[in-house]
Amino acid sequence: MESYATAQQVFAAGLVFTRVAAIVMLLPGFGETFIPPRVRLSFALALSLMLFPLFEGRAPALPGTATGLAGEIIRELLIGMLVGGILRLFMSSLAAAGEIVSMATTLSFAQTANPMQATPSTTLGSLLGTMGLVLIFATNLHHLFLGAIVNSFDLFPFTRDVPVADAGQLAVQTVSRSFALGLQLAAPVVVFSLIFNVATGLVGRVMPQFQVFFVASPLAIVLGLSIFALSLGTIGIVWLDHFRELLGNFVPT
Repeated sequence: MESYATAQQVFAAGLVFTRVAAIVMLLPGFGETFIPPRVRLSFALALSLMLFPLFEGRAPALPGTATGLAGEIIRELLIGMLVGGILRLFMSSLAAAGEIVSMATTLSFAQTANPMQATPSTTLGSLLGTMGLVLIFATNLHHLFLGAIVNSFDLFPFTRDVPVADAGQLAVQTVSRSFALGLQLAAPVVVFSLIFNVATGLVGRVMPQFQVFFVASPLAIVLGLSIFALSLGTIGIVWLDHFRELLGNFVPT
Protein backbone atom coordinates (compact mmCIF):
# COMPACT_ATOMS: atom_id res chain seq x y z
CA MET A 1 0.00 0.00 0.00
CA GLU A 2 2.96 2.35 0.49
CA SER A 3 3.09 2.86 -3.29
CA TYR A 4 -0.43 4.34 -3.23
CA ALA A 5 -1.03 5.59 0.31
CA THR A 6 0.84 5.72 3.59
CA ALA A 7 -0.23 3.73 6.62
CA GLN A 8 -1.46 6.95 8.24
CA GLN A 9 -3.69 7.71 5.26
CA VAL A 10 -5.12 4.21 5.25
CA PHE A 11 -5.80 4.50 8.98
CA ALA A 12 -7.53 7.88 8.56
CA ALA A 13 -9.64 6.58 5.67
CA GLY A 14 -10.60 3.55 7.76
CA LEU A 15 -11.82 5.78 10.59
CA VAL A 16 -13.91 7.86 8.19
CA PHE A 17 -15.40 4.75 6.61
CA THR A 18 -16.20 3.21 10.01
CA ARG A 19 -18.21 6.23 11.12
CA VAL A 20 -19.92 6.80 7.77
CA ALA A 21 -20.80 3.13 7.36
CA ALA A 22 -22.37 2.98 10.85
CA ILE A 23 -24.48 6.05 10.08
CA VAL A 24 -25.56 4.88 6.62
CA MET A 25 -26.57 1.44 7.91
CA LEU A 26 -29.08 3.09 10.27
CA LEU A 27 -30.27 6.15 8.34
CA PRO A 28 -33.96 6.26 7.37
CA GLY A 29 -34.32 5.55 3.67
CA PHE A 30 -30.65 4.65 3.11
CA GLY A 31 -30.40 2.00 5.82
CA GLU A 32 -33.66 0.12 5.38
CA THR A 33 -33.51 -3.63 5.78
CA PHE A 34 -34.93 -4.25 2.30
CA ILE A 35 -31.79 -2.65 0.82
CA PRO A 36 -29.00 -5.28 0.57
CA PRO A 37 -26.17 -4.66 3.07
CA ARG A 38 -23.60 -4.73 0.25
CA VAL A 39 -25.39 -1.87 -1.48
CA ARG A 40 -25.44 0.18 1.72
CA LEU A 41 -21.78 -0.51 2.44
CA SER A 42 -20.84 0.31 -1.15
CA PHE A 43 -22.61 3.65 -0.84
CA ALA A 44 -20.84 4.28 2.47
CA LEU A 45 -17.47 3.44 0.87
CA ALA A 46 -18.06 5.83 -2.03
CA LEU A 47 -19.14 8.56 0.38
CA SER A 48 -16.10 7.94 2.58
CA LEU A 49 -13.73 8.28 -0.37
CA MET A 50 -15.29 11.67 -1.15
CA LEU A 51 -15.09 12.87 2.46
CA PHE A 52 -11.63 11.53 3.23
CA PRO A 53 -9.66 14.52 1.78
CA LEU A 54 -11.65 16.87 4.04
CA PHE A 55 -10.83 15.12 7.29
CA GLU A 56 -7.49 13.43 6.62
CA GLY A 57 -5.57 16.07 8.58
CA ARG A 58 -7.82 15.71 11.65
CA ALA A 59 -7.18 12.01 12.18
CA PRO A 60 -5.02 11.03 15.15
CA ALA A 61 -1.66 9.38 14.70
CA LEU A 62 -1.60 5.69 13.89
CA PRO A 63 -1.60 3.76 17.20
CA GLY A 64 1.38 1.55 17.84
CA THR A 65 -0.64 -1.31 19.34
CA ALA A 66 -3.58 -3.41 18.19
CA THR A 67 -5.50 -2.41 21.32
CA GLY A 68 -5.19 1.27 20.50
CA LEU A 69 -6.24 0.62 16.91
CA ALA A 70 -9.31 -1.33 18.04
CA GLY A 71 -10.22 1.43 20.48
CA GLU A 72 -10.15 4.07 17.75
CA ILE A 73 -12.35 1.95 15.48
CA ILE A 74 -14.85 1.16 18.24
CA ARG A 75 -15.12 4.84 19.15
CA GLU A 76 -15.92 5.81 15.54
CA LEU A 77 -18.40 2.95 15.32
CA LEU A 78 -20.22 4.12 18.47
CA ILE A 79 -20.39 7.71 17.26
CA GLY A 80 -21.82 6.57 13.92
CA MET A 81 -24.40 4.40 15.66
CA LEU A 82 -25.31 7.36 17.88
CA VAL A 83 -26.06 9.68 14.95
CA GLY A 84 -27.83 7.08 12.82
CA GLY A 85 -29.68 5.51 15.74
CA ILE A 86 -31.18 8.80 16.93
CA LEU A 87 -32.54 9.53 13.46
CA ARG A 88 -33.85 5.98 13.21
CA LEU A 89 -35.57 6.17 16.60
CA PHE A 90 -37.61 9.17 15.52
CA MET A 91 -39.24 7.10 12.76
CA SER A 92 -41.07 5.23 15.52
CA SER A 93 -43.35 8.27 15.93
CA LEU A 94 -45.15 7.32 12.71
CA ALA A 95 -45.43 3.70 13.81
CA ALA A 96 -46.88 4.84 17.15
CA ALA A 97 -49.39 7.07 15.37
CA GLY A 98 -50.44 4.18 13.13
CA GLU A 99 -50.88 1.86 16.12
CA ILE A 100 -53.02 4.41 17.98
CA VAL A 101 -55.21 5.10 14.95
CA SER A 102 -55.61 1.37 14.37
CA MET A 103 -56.78 0.82 17.93
CA ALA A 104 -59.16 3.77 17.72
CA THR A 105 -60.72 2.44 14.50
CA THR A 106 -60.79 -1.23 15.63
CA LEU A 107 -58.31 -2.12 12.87
CA SER A 108 -55.45 -3.18 15.12
CA PHE A 109 -56.01 -6.80 14.05
CA ALA A 110 -55.10 -5.93 10.45
CA GLN A 111 -51.40 -6.79 10.45
CA THR A 112 -49.00 -6.56 7.52
CA ALA A 113 -45.25 -6.78 6.93
CA ASN A 114 -43.52 -3.49 7.66
CA PRO A 115 -40.39 -3.19 5.46
CA MET A 116 -39.09 -0.32 7.63
CA GLN A 117 -39.11 -2.36 10.85
CA ALA A 118 -38.70 -5.91 9.47
CA THR A 119 -41.55 -7.01 11.76
CA PRO A 120 -45.32 -7.26 11.31
CA SER A 121 -47.22 -4.14 12.27
CA THR A 122 -50.62 -2.61 11.67
CA THR A 123 -51.52 -1.69 8.12
CA LEU A 124 -51.91 1.98 9.01
CA GLY A 125 -48.52 1.98 10.74
CA SER A 126 -46.88 0.58 7.61
CA LEU A 127 -48.70 3.18 5.52
CA LEU A 128 -47.45 6.06 7.67
CA GLY A 129 -43.92 4.67 7.71
CA THR A 130 -43.86 4.46 3.93
CA MET A 131 -45.34 7.95 3.70
CA GLY A 132 -42.58 9.26 5.95
CA LEU A 133 -39.87 7.85 3.67
CA VAL A 134 -41.57 9.31 0.60
CA LEU A 135 -41.80 12.74 2.25
CA ILE A 136 -38.11 12.63 3.22
CA PHE A 137 -36.99 12.16 -0.36
CA ALA A 138 -39.76 14.28 -1.93
CA THR A 139 -38.79 17.30 0.19
CA ASN A 140 -35.02 16.71 -0.22
CA LEU A 141 -34.72 16.23 3.52
CA HIS A 142 -32.23 13.44 2.82
CA HIS A 143 -29.73 16.14 1.84
CA LEU A 144 -29.62 17.08 5.51
CA PHE A 145 -28.62 13.48 6.27
CA LEU A 146 -25.47 14.00 4.25
CA GLY A 147 -24.94 17.33 6.00
CA ALA A 148 -25.30 15.58 9.37
CA ILE A 149 -22.64 13.04 8.37
CA VAL A 150 -20.21 15.79 7.44
CA ASN A 151 -21.03 17.92 10.47
CA SER A 152 -20.59 14.94 12.81
CA PHE A 153 -16.84 15.25 12.33
CA ASP A 154 -17.07 18.78 13.78
CA LEU A 155 -19.43 17.80 16.62
CA PHE A 156 -17.47 14.66 17.50
CA PRO A 157 -13.82 15.08 16.49
CA PHE A 158 -11.58 12.04 16.19
CA THR A 159 -9.84 12.84 19.45
CA ARG A 160 -13.02 13.36 21.50
CA ASP A 161 -14.37 10.64 23.76
CA VAL A 162 -17.81 9.21 23.08
CA PRO A 163 -20.39 11.29 25.02
CA VAL A 164 -22.14 8.27 26.51
CA ALA A 165 -24.20 10.20 29.07
CA ASP A 166 -25.35 12.81 26.57
CA ALA A 167 -26.12 10.10 24.02
CA GLY A 168 -28.28 8.21 26.51
CA GLN A 169 -30.14 11.37 27.49
CA LEU A 170 -30.74 12.29 23.85
CA ALA A 171 -32.00 8.77 23.10
CA VAL A 172 -34.47 8.90 25.99
CA GLN A 173 -35.68 12.32 24.93
CA THR A 174 -36.06 11.16 21.32
CA VAL A 175 -38.12 8.12 22.32
CA SER A 176 -40.39 10.17 24.62
CA ARG A 177 -40.82 12.87 21.96
CA SER A 178 -41.58 10.23 19.33
CA PHE A 179 -44.34 8.67 21.39
CA ALA A 180 -45.80 12.06 22.30
CA LEU A 181 -45.69 13.13 18.66
CA GLY A 182 -47.36 9.88 17.59
CA LEU A 183 -50.22 10.58 19.99
CA GLN A 184 -50.50 14.16 18.71
CA LEU A 185 -50.58 12.99 15.08
CA ALA A 186 -53.36 10.54 15.91
CA ALA A 187 -55.27 13.07 18.02
CA PRO A 188 -58.10 13.77 15.49
CA VAL A 189 -58.99 10.08 15.28
CA VAL A 190 -58.58 9.60 19.05
CA VAL A 191 -60.96 12.50 19.81
CA PHE A 192 -63.49 11.16 17.30
CA SER A 193 -63.23 7.67 18.81
CA LEU A 194 -63.83 9.03 22.31
CA ILE A 195 -66.89 11.05 21.26
CA PHE A 196 -68.25 8.24 19.12
CA ASN A 197 -67.91 5.63 21.87
CA VAL A 198 -69.59 7.91 24.41
CA ALA A 199 -72.43 8.57 21.97
CA THR A 200 -72.95 4.87 21.20
CA GLY A 201 -72.84 4.10 24.91
CA LEU A 202 -75.62 6.60 25.57
CA VAL A 203 -77.67 5.14 22.71
CA GLY A 204 -77.22 1.68 24.16
CA ARG A 205 -78.45 2.87 27.55
CA VAL A 206 -81.45 4.67 26.11
CA MET A 207 -82.40 1.89 23.68
CA PRO A 208 -81.32 -1.46 25.17
CA GLN A 209 -82.92 -3.43 22.31
CA PHE A 210 -80.95 -1.52 19.66
CA GLN A 211 -78.06 -3.50 18.10
CA VAL A 212 -75.38 -0.96 18.95
CA PHE A 213 -72.37 -3.09 18.10
CA PHE A 214 -73.82 -4.16 14.74
CA VAL A 215 -74.33 -0.53 13.69
CA ALA A 216 -71.45 1.19 15.50
CA SER A 217 -68.56 -0.99 14.27
CA PRO A 218 -68.91 -0.20 10.54
CA LEU A 219 -69.52 3.49 11.30
CA ALA A 220 -66.44 3.65 13.54
CA ILE A 221 -64.26 2.21 10.80
CA VAL A 222 -65.66 4.34 7.97
CA LEU A 223 -65.74 7.63 9.88
CA GLY A 224 -62.40 6.99 11.60
CA LEU A 225 -60.63 6.24 8.33
CA SER A 226 -62.28 9.28 6.72
CA ILE A 227 -60.94 11.57 9.45
CA PHE A 228 -57.55 9.88 9.19
CA ALA A 229 -57.47 10.43 5.42
CA LEU A 230 -58.42 14.10 5.80
CA SER A 231 -55.65 14.63 8.35
CA LEU A 232 -52.88 12.90 6.36
CA GLY A 233 -51.62 16.19 4.89
CA THR A 234 -51.36 17.79 8.32
CA ILE A 235 -49.70 14.67 9.73
CA GLY A 236 -47.02 14.82 7.05
CA ILE A 237 -46.31 18.54 7.52
CA VAL A 238 -46.15 18.34 11.32
CA TRP A 239 -43.94 15.26 11.26
CA LEU A 240 -41.52 16.81 8.77
CA ASP A 241 -41.21 19.94 10.92
CA HIS A 242 -40.33 17.89 13.99
CA PHE A 243 -37.90 15.72 12.02
CA ARG A 244 -36.18 18.81 10.64
CA GLU A 245 -35.93 20.14 14.20
CA LEU A 246 -34.28 16.90 15.31
CA LEU A 247 -31.79 17.14 12.46
CA GLY A 248 -30.91 20.60 13.76
CA ASN A 249 -29.07 18.82 16.59
CA PHE A 250 -26.56 17.51 14.06
CA VAL A 251 -26.53 20.06 11.25
CA PRO A 252 -27.68 23.72 11.04
CA THR A 253 -30.98 23.86 9.12
